[in-house]
Amino acid sequence: MLGMVKELLVQLFKKPATNKFPVKYAPKSITGLLEKVEKGQAKLNEPVPVPEGFRGRLSYDRKKCIMCKQCIKVCPAAALEVDEKNNRIKHFVSRCTFCAQCVDICPTKALSMTNEFLLSAYDKKQGFVEVKEQPKEKKEKAIAGEK
Repeated sequence: MLGMVKELLVQLFKKPATNKFPVKYAPKSITGLLEKVEKGQAKLNEPVPVPEGFRGRLSYDRKKCIMCKQCIKVCPAAALEVDEKNNRIKHFVSRCTFCAQCVDICPTKALSMTNEFLLSAYDKKQGFVEVKEQPKEKKEKAIAGEK
């Protein structure tokens, strides 16, 4: 009993572990909030930084993919399918358990996990974050270590 009271007192004076994202209080209208943010009348709180090794949305590098289909075989949630028409892998975020087994088994490292955790969208077909080839100018800057 004494241990419980001690823990209660500690928790009463401890700062909350969560942050109020995206704003401190729930707005009556999201559209209104976004308009206020654009005008500079409201400020969005930054999300808590994700921990190292966080397993967010999958990233897919189509150029590295050799279509071995190992990722599809190992996926426990059947979140990956072959798109024969476009010769690529399709990812269904709503089915994915973010276990990263597909990333581990990929022989060419065409799949990787990102830090993206805001996954809600109106598009049910939204899947991978596809790796796009950078324009030549940006590649050279990235190699040189510039911004």
